[in-house]
Amino acid sequence: MANFIQGFRCTLCNKIYSEFEVTTTCPSCGEKGILEIEYDYNSMKKFVDKCYFKTNPDFSMWRYYQMIGVEKKHIPKMLKIGGTPLYKANHLHKSVGIKSLYIKDEGQNPSGSLKDRASGVAVLKAIEKGYKTISCSSTGNAASSLACHAARMGLKTVIFVPKRAPIGKINQLSIYGSNVIMVDGDYKETYELSKQAIDHYGFYNRNAAINPYLVEGKKTVALEIAEQLDFSPTDWVAVSVGDGCTIAGVYKGFYDLYMLGLIEKIPKLLGVQSSGCAPFVKAYETKKPLEEAEENSIADSISVGIPRNPYKAIRAVEKSFGSWVSVSDEDILKYMRKLGSKEGIFGEPAGVAALAGIRKAVTLGIISPIESVTMIMTGNGLKDPVNAEKATKPPILIQNDFKALEKYLSDKGEN
Repeated sequence: MANFIQGFRCTLCNKIYSEFEVTTTCPSCGEKGILEIEYDYNSMKKFVDKCYFKTNPDFSMWRYYQMIGVEKKHIPKMLKIGGTPLYKANHLHKSVGIKSLYIKDEGQNPSGSLKDRASGVAVLKAIEKGYKTISCSSTGNAASSLACHAARMGLKTVIFVPKRAPIGKINQLSIYGSNVIMVDGDYKETYELSKQAIDHYGFYNRNAAINPYLVEGKKTVALEIAEQLDFSPTDWVAVSVGDGCTIAGVYKGFYDLYMLGLIEKIPKLLGVQSSGCAPFVKAYETKKPLEEAEENSIADSISVGIPRNPYKAIRAVEKSFGSWVSVSDEDILKYMRKLGSKEGIFGEPAGVAALAGIRKAVTLGIISPIESVTMIMTGNGLKDPVNAEKATKPPILIQNDFKALEKYLSDKGEN
């Protein structure tokens, strides 16, 4: 396998390390020294071009294995991750007020979310490095995706979740056989406990914010979007944001394609947060450093009070000439209904936040009505049945009588 990794650059001090000198963060800067994998694009160009994609029969994320620094050896045993559909909206573009809207449905992944892309890479790297147990902290999706793919490949998992994690995701963890540690605290406290355990017991660290390989997994969603649009991506790509890892990965994917000469420009990125937990948006609007925020949102997957990957996320929006917006929980519930009733796609709150954010950005004049947008719907709505119930009205119970049915349908205007 051709390995195009040049080194691991610290986002704080810019020092470059070899692949064998580091595990997660910069040795000089500590945990805040998040590392970025850099590639030799000139060498990569000799292997990765449009012809490579046209002749590749693998339509999972593993078609990009040469671009994400993993070995091919164990891939045939993995579940199919990626290759998710990109739908052009039939109706919703009118509701949000834009020329055209595309929906990348990541709920079609094995565990039901985009996090499968990162967890798949984490599992492969853990196997490559000889680990038997892999661990992370999560509000749900990272946890369930890790448990899913680790189970497939015979690894044990120890997963830390805050007590507010949705029941749908907790059930997934149990079905996948994970050792689940539910912490009586918020995500910040859960993360700290997981860090202590990982350091003490020597587990492989799947925490996306500090493991540089995981951004490489997440970037494959951008590679797919570009390829599905014949390497002419939309003007904007909207992404919901918690820790900042996903939007960082989306930017990295488009950046790679730009450096390889496969796309002419990087789409503008719209980072969307819930107003109940919006540290990135507040920092952007006040032009002040990032500050800790409360974790008070139904969108649990993006409810992160202390983002662990701020530099990459902020840079992704800045370098793409994008923007940040926040949306209310009420708007998220509203667009859960719209996405389902207008396009037949059931999204969880965190994923649908991106759609609500597009509408907000159009209203504010950030996105022009004549522009095109791709929204990344990061997770399936079945993962969070409690909030799905909040977004809908319960069905009306009628008598087992045809006349009662006729009256009900007449009142609804259905006959």
